[in-house]
Amino acid sequence: MHRIDGLILDMDGVLWRGPRVMPGLATFFQAIRRLRAGFILATNNSTRTVGQYVDKLAGLGVQVRPEQVLTSAYASADHLLGMTERGAKVYAVGEEGLDAALESRGFRLAADGAQFVIAGLDRAFTYRKMATAATLIRKGARFIGTNPDLTLPTPSGPLPGAGAVLAAISAACGIEPTIVGKPEPLMFQQALAWLGTDPERTAVVGDRLETDILGGKNAGVRTILVLSGVTSKELLAESPIRPDWVFDDIGALSTALER
Repeated sequence: MHRIDGLILDMDGVLWRGPRVMPGLATFFQAIRRLRAGFILATNNSTRTVGQYVDKLAGLGVQVRPEQVLTSAYASADHLLGMTERGAKVYAVGEEGLDAALESRGFRLAADGAQFVIAGLDRAFTYRKMATAATLIRKGARFIGTNPDLTLPTPSGPLPGAGAVLAAISAACGIEPTIVGKPEPLMFQQALAWLGTDPERTAVVGDRLETDILGGKNAGVRTILVLSGVTSKELLAESPIRPDWVFDDIGALSTALER
């Protein structure tokens, strides 16, 4: 692990799990900074803004800069910049985080004449939104999905995630979206560009085998699984997806990094 120069860190399940903050959170970031390793906080959650994550971490005693936070919404907006010019019309199916990301990159949010449809988790998803998105896509608008997570964990159990919204729109128009978030490589490639590190000297830290770990492997980076989130030792033993390292939590990872 002494060859790791940069870390791509998931948040939910790694730094916290729901309302519970993982023990040793501040110590973990102190260890990263002592090692002078760069890091990007990368999440598939498209509903929150970068500023909300910066504020949340500040409230937990960890100072991060906005450019160290990459959500699937901002990754999608930046991916769109590589396809078209600022000012293009985009129909967004999502929440505050997606709208803020698109507007920050200069896109106009509109249904009429939209050249692109970008969809993520939308807890106010309606038949009208689905019909509008499907109609635009059938007329030629490019279909982009922030992330494919079918469910999201909640204290009362799993609820429909962004992938469920994408599936509904896709069923209505017969076209599959281009996925930007984990486990696809696009978001990891953007994080690597921000870090300025080589893939073989970069590691992703996550709690989900099918997104964080598989995505890291898809992007050619090293993979670190922590067992503080959704993946148990039993699930790991049954999975064909094999991380490079496994730790109980970020406390154990901090100890390994300090060595």
